[in-house]
Amino acid sequence: MDLADDLGAATRDGKRFAILWGLRNCPACRRMHEVYMADPAIETYIRDHFAILHLNILGSREVTDFDGTRLTEKRLAARYGIIGTPAVQFFPQNVEGLAGQQPRDRELARMDMLPAQDRFLALFQDMRR
Repeated sequence: MDLADDLGAATRDGKRFAILWGLRNCPACRRMHEVYMADPAIETYIRDHFAILHLNILGSREVTDFDGTRLTEKRLAARYGIIGTPAVQFFPQNVEGLAGQQPRDRELARMDMLPAQDRFLALFQDMRR
């Protein structure tokens, strides 16, 4: 769970790197997985075009940020201002320069709450353009 390495691997595979923040027993997270991701068109599109790192907003696993800082998932969420779940952070395809930016400025876009199902897919499609 090294964000620079994960982004680099995604780019080499022709995919966009994103972090999906979740929380156990989160009703919106459950809906996203059981309803939205159960739609084959959505699931296939995301799997084919994105490398998703699943992190727990309260988790204790260690993650290395783009600038080399090592923190728990919970502290990384706080560093980026992630306050609810599900949330998705979308990052550029090139890691160069990210380490020198403020954490929130590293993102191309963010989904802060679960939108309607059609907007959910459209958000991922927009990130491929």
